[in-house]
Amino acid sequence: MAYSYKGGINFGLVYIPVTLHSAIKHTDVGFNLIDKKTMSRVRYKKTCEDCGGREVKQEDIVKGYEYEQGKYVIFEDKDFEKIKTKKEKSISIEKFVNLAEIDPLYFDKPYYVVPTGAEKAFSVLVSAMEEEKKAAIAKTVLGAKETLIMIRAKDGQMLLNTLFFDEEVTKNPAKEVKEKGNELELKTAKAIIEGMSGTFTPEEYKNEYREKVREAIERKIAGKEIISPKESKNNNPVNLMDALMKSLSNLQTPKSAKKKPPELRKSQRRKAQ
Repeated sequence: MAYSYKGGINFGLVYIPVTLHSAIKHTDVGFNLIDKKTMSRVRYKKTCEDCGGREVKQEDIVKGYEYEQGKYVIFEDKDFEKIKTKKEKSISIEKFVNLAEIDPLYFDKPYYVVPTGAEKAFSVLVSAMEEEKKAAIAKTVLGAKETLIMIRAKDGQMLLNTLFFDEEVTKNPAKEVKEKGNELELKTAKAIIEGMSGTFTPEEYKNEYREKVREAIERKIAGKEIISPKESKNNNPVNLMDALMKSLSNLQTPKSAKKKPPELRKSQRRKAQ
């Protein structure tokens, strides 16, 4: 399995050589861009802006920083490597925190961490982190970018997430919500949550829309029309309390019935009368 990074993790004075392997694979249905008049593939070419649109080969492309209008300094990969310190060339753990303290908003890309040596040290670190229920916060330079990192242990494995820096996370544009629900509405919402509660089992969830796209492709290939699914008319209640009560009754589970607050049962009895 190809790795995305080869280096090491610094844990105090302990060094563990590792590779990082992407934990995600993309399973989207791939589409090509086509000229609808000629049915030919549309391709993108890298061209030279001041060379009459001449196509530039990949090996002739370098990175340049524009320090004045039209003036650049060129940076090659070896230049970025020269300015890295030894610490920046490895993943250096800076502190350990409770995993619950890290808002998922900061999560970027997930990786599996695979040791390529010092396996005893790797095993000790994984076990210690898992038993203490701690995650490690670290930094390194990947390519030409400093990266914030979170490392955690689960079921004897070491997992790593790159994180966004705080300055990269934008503020929520939503305005402050001033209108609040009443006590009965809140208790009804809690009863719905309780009735819909369970454990997260990833295997239960499938990409159903992807399968619909594939079925639609097969229909197109066979020269058939794509048929839209029939859906029932939307008869959602306008009143919040009515919507909450209808949602609760639609659950129809013994668990949710047991958890109905006394106020809800009284309210339902009054409606029945």
